Amino acid sequence: MTHDQSWFFALALGVSFLKCLLINAYHSTDFEVHRNWLALTHSLPVSQWYYEATSEWTLDYPPLFAWFEYGLSQIAWFFDKEMLVVQNLNYASPATVLFQRLSVIVTDVVFFYAVKECCKCLREDKGKDLLGKPSFILTVLLLWNFGLLIIDHIHFQYNGFLFGVLLLSIARHFQNRHFEGALLFSLLLNLKHIYLYIAPAYGIYLLRCFCFTQSNAGSASASPVTTLPFQAWSVSCILGTKHLGTLQCFLFFSLLAVESREDARIFLILSITGHYSLFPLLFTTQELPIKIFLMLLFTIFSLTSLKTLFRKGGALLNPLEATYLLGLIPLELICEFVYPLTVWQKTFPFLPLMLTSVYCALGVTYSFIRLYISLLTCSDITKKTKTQ
Repeated sequence: MTHDQSWFFALALGVSFLKCLLINAYHSTDFEVHRNWLALTHSLPVSQWYYEATSEWTLDYPPLFAWFEYGLSQIAWFFDKEMLVVQNLNYASPATVLFQRLSVIVTDVVFFYAVKECCKCLREDKGKDLLGKPSFILTVLLLWNFGLLIIDHIHFQYNGFLFGVLLLSIARHFQNRHFEGALLFSLLLNLKHIYLYIAPAYGIYLLRCFCFTQSNAGSASASPVTTLPFQAWSVSCILGTKHLGTLQCFLFFSLLAVESREDARIFLILSITGHYSLFPLLFTTQELPIKIFLMLLFTIFSLTSLKTLFRKGGALLNPLEATYLLGLIPLELICEFVYPLTVWQKTFPFLPLMLTSVYCALGVTYSFIRLYISLLTCSDITKKTKTQ
């Protein structure tokens, strides 16, 4: 990265400020899930953490995340003691909301640091202006990721913190610090078990680093593309999983998109389609303009920045792909504004969600196919095409 990194801190502070503005937004049942976990880890002995069933939202994350909740509960006590009472189901006082929102915002510092470390691994031409630098584009794509904003800071989860551990592990592998990378991934598995999807890729990559040393492409100066087999398999492991898997795909492809033209193309299709598929998570009226605005902001930046980065190769999307993505506009108008006014709304209330799911599934499947075509047909030289 450049010596002048003030832009990185400006982006980090900017997105943190935006998250603060969303403190009073709608939150899902996941808010109560984590409040309950705060209460039971604070109020009960360790031996009862995984057996307490006063709430239906029992503790079902690995032990390290339980201790993470325990640590947060020590601070939560100063905000509102009542949130730490196990019997206070669905408790959501203003102080409780403030604390839980702030806990997500503060722990995102891990994510910020990991993004900064990943950006250090990129190769850049010093003569380019800021908007043409892969590190700047990658930082915006990660820190201002639309999906992460709505899932963590409206819907409510701690994915930013967890993704921070994941990205930091990847960064350590890029830096040839493989033991640290493996240790961080082991910690991640003890924070959230769903990351087992990526474990096969880690196993293969570590075998490549330590047992098949002649094919080891990792080095301190390696860029994300030099470890493409590791990343591509990681993406393929998670491409079909729920909302968390969708976010993981965006993060991995963000790393690849700034290095490879073909991966930038896949990223655009996958991110726009995948992000739109998250719209039903925010179904209240007051969140409608928020999600549309944030989606448009992220999409416009992704399209313009990657087009600028790979400007010498023509359009990133072909006419059919562009037409498909533009089709999301009438789909949203129909589902959000037209269909509720029809006589079918009461008879078939599920139809808009079904249309959204099917339409978005086409884009995700298409991205999946293009990924495998790219892996099977492109040589290493082609995959390493850099910005001119």
